[in-house]
Amino acid sequence: MRKKRDEATAPGVDWDAAAAAYDEEPDHGLRDPAVRAAWARRLRAWLPERGCDLLDLGCGTGSLSLLAAEQGHRVTGVDLSPSMIDLARAKLAGRDAVFLRGDAAAPPVGEQRFDTLLVRHVLWTLPDPARVLRHWRGLVRPGGRLVLVEGVWGAVTPVGIPADRLTALLAPLTGQARVERLSEDAGLWGGAVTDERYAVVATV
Repeated sequence: MRKKRDEATAPGVDWDAAAAAYDEEPDHGLRDPAVRAAWARRLRAWLPERGCDLLDLGCGTGSLSLLAAEQGHRVTGVDLSPSMIDLARAKLAGRDAVFLRGDAAAPPVGEQRFDTLLVRHVLWTLPDPARVLRHWRGLVRPGGRLVLVEGVWGAVTPVGIPADRLTALLAPLTGQARVERLSEDAGLWGGAVTDERYAVVATV
């Protein structure tokens, strides 16, 4: 069973210090071709078929940003860690991508609007998810979508945000929302997992 080392402690992690080793996790660096292919398949299903303006919040080293760019999307990535941003810029050098240092809860994008917001394992770390979702909703153009990958980790003192809570928070903000259960797709994680991992794709 794989357990990502940052899930239980993410709010207190020094992400600059963690940046150098961040991509060692299978679903962070996507270095294994099978894991990379599994995430590429999911993104292809979640994102628009045609190239869109995509905002990747809490982008880390840019692994998902790279997959999105390879699928023809124009990426803006935001992360609070300068070291993560440096790695993302290097990873996507020459691609149609821009990376900004900033808070995922209030990304520094000004009045710019996006077709898709992609956020993985970030919302649960924020103190007021409802307020953050309202703000994110305002960054999406009409007809756009939110793609939120979240979960609940740990058996003794679980942390995270359950899928039913997230869909309830989204209900007054979005139209159709679908939940995809990801725990059973071992290919995404580099091995079997037993905790709750899922994605919500919601249209606005």
